[in-house]
Amino acid sequence: MGTYLLKLPKMGESVAEATITSWLKEVGDTIAVDEAVVEIATDKVDSDVPSEVAGVLVEKKFEVDGVAKVGEVLAVIQTQGDTSETPDETAVKTLEEPQPTPVIETPKETPVVNQLENELEIIQERYTATHEPIENSSTRFYSPLVKNIAQKEGIGQQELDAINGTGKAGRVTKHDILLYLENRTSKPQSKATAAPAGIEPKSTEPVATYTPPKSIPQGQDQIIEMSRMGKLIADHMIKSKATSAHVQSFVEADVTAIWDWREKVKNKFFERTQEKLTFTPLFMMAVIKALRDFPMLNSAIDGTRIIQKGAINLGMATSLADGNLIVPVIKNADHLNLIGLTKAVNDLALRARTNTLKPDEIQGGTYTVTNVGNFGSVMGTPIINQPQVGILAIGVIRKMPAVIETPQGDFIGIRKKLILSHSYDHRIINGAMGGQFVKNVAQYLENWNEPLPF
Repeated sequence: MGTYLLKLPKMGESVAEATITSWLKEVGDTIAVDEAVVEIATDKVDSDVPSEVAGVLVEKKFEVDGVAKVGEVLAVIQTQGDTSETPDETAVKTLEEPQPTPVIETPKETPVVNQLENELEIIQERYTATHEPIENSSTRFYSPLVKNIAQKEGIGQQELDAINGTGKAGRVTKHDILLYLENRTSKPQSKATAAPAGIEPKSTEPVATYTPPKSIPQGQDQIIEMSRMGKLIADHMIKSKATSAHVQSFVEADVTAIWDWREKVKNKFFERTQEKLTFTPLFMMAVIKALRDFPMLNSAIDGTRIIQKGAINLGMATSLADGNLIVPVIKNADHLNLIGLTKAVNDLALRARTNTLKPDEIQGGTYTVTNVGNFGSVMGTPIINQPQVGILAIGVIRKMPAVIETPQGDFIGIRKKLILSHSYDHRIINGAMGGQFVKNVAQYLENWNEPLPF
């Protein structure tokens, strides 16, 4: 038998503590490798803490809403192996005190361990009976969670063995297999998200489906408590409106050229990089060029001082399934080529929706882009993400009749267009600069001539 201490991991230089929001496991429950045990929340991001070992939860050190410091023990897990993590002094004192749950001391009295073994056997029998079994090897171990995902998604042994693992000793983690599935070309498209006839869905990254609250009988009120993240977002938005003098400029952009370019190269791009080429990195490149033209938009205001940022750190507003919003940041985006931007966009979008972002990855943004077109909106008036001074909303791409000028004369043609909505802080950005910035973004999109980086 062994004892493993589940500690609050380091979550960034600026994060020293976290609040326990919910326990995903109770005392006596079995835990698989990489399985989440407890959900935590900081003032930056919500996350969960997985176990690095398989075992049984024998003690919880904190109740819900308790605050733990980085490095403190959150829970004690009883393992079957010989390797034990030596408890710190606090944990030793707690373990020596009488416990409300039985502690396994001798091999003769092992009901909890037997329960663990029985449940694992049941899980394995279900896998073997209904699917091609996934086997561990001398060099590769797969947790029950990863096996379960593989079985449900139809990933066979050979395909699973080819996935690069980022876990301990090269182990495939939940994040690894979800990222692989996101880029898997053979995954069928859901009927619920099928594109309307005649036009490809305007999607810059995988879109989370918002699930509205269940309907209630007409005439009855319902009290819904705001989530912790919802409260933080609401407070942040109200402060932004009270701080900045918001003003908007709108520009229509003809993106037919960039649409056709992407259609022509997206398959080759995926073959070379194993990354889906969405519109987001293309828009990001246009924004980066415009920020270089107007560096004042890449600024922050500190009292009466203007801080013009040297690095371009682009925030990408990402919607979550619960209706909330999070803004992961691509650091030094101006130093990345198209491949680098694509990898960063796909990775951050996936981890935002699987709740695996690190606190440092949603800090330090200097300008933000939000894609309101993902949900069919023609345009929007986004609220500035403080302490930044500008934010760009990208509307849905629509087929529109347009006057086309040629040397032979004008004619009406079908073009693909969208509307760019630019909100900026009128305290330091006047209408001329704010309008010209978004106009430059439109021109970079309309005159797209970027070569593939390979």
